[in-house]
Amino acid sequence: MQKNIYGKRSEIIASEYLQKLGYTILATNYKNKIGEIDIIAKDGEFTVFVEVKARMSEEFGHPFEAIDERKQYKIRNVASMYLIENKKYNTPVRFDAIAIIGLADYHITHIKDAF
Repeated sequence: MQKNIYGKRSEIIASEYLQKLGYTILATNYKNKIGEIDIIAKDGEFTVFVEVKARMSEEFGHPFEAIDERKQYKIRNVASMYLIENKKYNTPVRFDAIAIIGLADYHITHIKDAF
């Protein structure tokens, strides 16, 4: 399966997973001049910025390994711009990470407050 199709499918799976947990999806694939955030959601009082990483297997490492310090820094900056643009100045925020491994028979791992 092409990488971008698998990635898009994984983001849909992650969004549906979060909705089942009671999150409200505010945006998907939010982009600004700094970069992109896969999912922005509301979980209670928190605005949650979610990074989704997917792999067909763990042969080349766990998906979470791709969320390094540089990636975290970028996500924080994109999130800051989102909060400013949407006038959410005093909103509590959280950064979650979701890993999806597999295709038809996939496994989801969700880390709240991942970084």
